[in-house]
Amino acid sequence: MRPQLPTPPDTGLTAGLAAHLPHWEEVYRELHAHPELAFEEHHTAATVLHELSRLAGWDVTGQVGGTGVVAVLRNGDGPVVWLRADMDALPVHEATGLLYSSTEAGVMHACGHDVHVAALLGVCRQLAARPEAWQGTVVAVFQPAEEVGRGAQAMLDDGVLDRFPRPEVVLGQHVGPLPAGLVITRPGTVMAAADSVRVTLHGAGAHASTPHLAVDPVVMAAAVVMRLQTLSARFAPLIPSPLLTVGSVHAGTVPNVIPHTAELLCSLRTFDDQSREEALAGLRRIVRAEAEAQDAPAPPDIQTYDSFPLTVNDADATERVLGAFEAGGTLGRVLPAPLSASEDFGRFATAAGCPSVMYHFGGADPAGFGAEAVAALERGALPPGTVMNHSPRYAPSAPHAVAAGIRHLLTAAGAWLTPPVTANPRGRTAS
Repeated sequence: MRPQLPTPPDTGLTAGLAAHLPHWEEVYRELHAHPELAFEEHHTAATVLHELSRLAGWDVTGQVGGTGVVAVLRNGDGPVVWLRADMDALPVHEATGLLYSSTEAGVMHACGHDVHVAALLGVCRQLAARPEAWQGTVVAVFQPAEEVGRGAQAMLDDGVLDRFPRPEVVLGQHVGPLPAGLVITRPGTVMAAADSVRVTLHGAGAHASTPHLAVDPVVMAAAVVMRLQTLSARFAPLIPSPLLTVGSVHAGTVPNVIPHTAELLCSLRTFDDQSREEALAGLRRIVRAEAEAQDAPAPPDIQTYDSFPLTVNDADATERVLGAFEAGGTLGRVLPAPLSASEDFGRFATAAGCPSVMYHFGGADPAGFGAEAVAALERGALPPGTVMNHSPRYAPSAPHAVAAGIRHLLTAAGAWLTPPVTANPRGRTAS
């Protein structure tokens, strides 16, 4: 049994889209083959600038917040709607086997930002081509450096709110390993806050033959890693509970030398400010206590960096977006709990003092979802064997993901931009 996901007809803002989808799929493949890390998105920005230059009416500005691009299209009176797409890739070596795999060693669009950029460009084309189907002002924001949590703030620091029309709502979307045609979101907190933490433990090095002369930071690091698991357990009753992961441990260079230092890189994800502060305080307490217990010659260095805020959807705006999806024939589902992934998208709306909505959409071929996969989705779980974002094997289906991304973002934007329906002198309705 395959999921019967609707395919909305191309009308209104999407009218004529099908004829242009091959171009946007090719743009996606080109972006996928040339990924760039945070604040290095020069080729990506150049591609965005080139594609926007082919569209009538858009006022385009580059180098906003570094490599960001902002484009403005005015179409009469109406709300100002910001549409945001992130551009950066990850330091991951691709293992998808795609014909358009990354040409950059150790860099890959493993999160789907190439889909986001191609989709927003497709939206820009549709808005320029269909002025009769909407009214208001659209600001397309192509943001750098989302993966390190600093791109939105860089654009804000560069005056994006003062240089361009201020938003009345900010909309964003993210592709994921769901069947194309499915959208998931929720009002309130929809994505976790995140902090990266670098811990440097200081020991006293020595030759491996004389460990009694050393204070071994490797042993210290091993003890810290195990003790940090007890911190996660203490928060387990909270729903959702904070998540703490030690993603990197590095110490030494050869087997017969006890090093002077060991470094841990940790990822903390939390769902409210209180649990974040308590978890960070607990991490510092455990690290410092272990260093003292092992008679470290210096206290550990603990640095928090690349922090992401909570992503919080405005309740009324979320209901409006879900209503637009339902009316347009898109299958929308409300998440029972926030996702543990993180975003810096919310910084724009927080700084502007306006509502925002982030939703996730499927970028996989629905034909790949059999009865077992559908049953997992109905339980709120991903099917067994699902390849997640950030995996070296993650690969959205180009035709499904790009088309879905364009249609979904047009639908969400149309919830604000569609002209009001008025009665004509003969009593009929007209827009």
